[in-house]
Amino acid sequence: MAAGCPPTFSDLATRLGFSCEEAGGLVEFRNPAALENWTLPVLEFTIVLGAVLALVYAILRLRRHGDPTNLVLWFGATAFLFVIEPPIYFPATFGTEEYLGTMFAHNVFSVEFLWGRLPLYIVAIYPLMATIAFEIVRMLGVFRRYGILVGAASAGFVHHAFYEIFDHLGPQLRWWEWTLDNKVNLPFLDSVPIPSVVVFAALWPMSLALCVQFFVGKHVDAGRHFSGLQLVWRTIVIGLVASVGVFVLPLPATVFGMGSDTVRGAIYLAELAVVSGVAIWAMSRQWAALRKGTSTTPAYSNDFVRWYAVAYLAVFGALWATALPDWFDAVDGVTANGDPIGSLWYVIGCFVIAILCVAAVFTVPRTSADTDPKADDLETAAA
Repeated sequence: MAAGCPPTFSDLATRLGFSCEEAGGLVEFRNPAALENWTLPVLEFTIVLGAVLALVYAILRLRRHGDPTNLVLWFGATAFLFVIEPPIYFPATFGTEEYLGTMFAHNVFSVEFLWGRLPLYIVAIYPLMATIAFEIVRMLGVFRRYGILVGAASAGFVHHAFYEIFDHLGPQLRWWEWTLDNKVNLPFLDSVPIPSVVVFAALWPMSLALCVQFFVGKHVDAGRHFSGLQLVWRTIVIGLVASVGVFVLPLPATVFGMGSDTVRGAIYLAELAVVSGVAIWAMSRQWAALRKGTSTTPAYSNDFVRWYAVAYLAVFGALWATALPDWFDAVDGVTANGDPIGSLWYVIGCFVIAILCVAAVFTVPRTSADTDPKADDLETAAA
């Protein structure tokens, strides 16, 4: 598709090891053993399997407990994906060339969409990561105790920790490559744009969680039931409004940092610090209350998220372990193969936060009324 292969994307594709001109049509399949390196199919399998199991869990919860929150979250995240991603992949087609340009290029995986632009695992990572973050916060009862906004900030904080473990590893292992001189990407935190660190890792899941809880979650908590049609239109609205939130939440950095990449980056990080501070305060207090038995929020469990979060951290811990020799041998932030490295110290911090979040949902008291039979079924099926 030469007409859809601008020079910047073509150059990124070549550096990743594939030809932009030869990338197949709307859907394309490749041999997993013939990808750029062995880590690509491992990543793809981990994320796609998790997304499928999250969808199964969401369907079972709706059918057995009448709770559509997980299903709306899953499809709301997917709707958000299809609102946000196409203008990024095809800026000339959507009239965003002047503002966005070519921000990055994904490498090609086993299953590809849109002429090599959209791997299947990217479609899957949106609902999987949103589910993990939202459900950890929900299991701790933060939404019920502190309200929608604080709960949404907490979901953004948890998502950020899990996502940055992935985000700082991708460029080194050639999962994707950023355009280094694109104004929208600046400034960088080692190999990762700070806008990605803040907006895509924290603010978009915060926006999504806020919309899901506002349009569906709080009503389910109050005992309301929705018809199929009501769920459909609410899911569509969630995807659209959450997309607007991604433009609204970063506005302080966008407006006040227009003249300086340094100022813009500093404001982005200040926003992240505020979100993190609120989340740490709320989640730690609620966890302590649950441990002491003083919390009045109803118990809620999701054993699928508990155990898949452990699996996610284990897989990415192993991937990071295999990448460390090249990371330590890198010179001026670039490996011997010419691949940029992420911030190991930032990732270690994110690992610590993610592990503490998972430990928190494993250590809160559970009662027989708290046990969810569909989760048990799903764990058995997964095993």
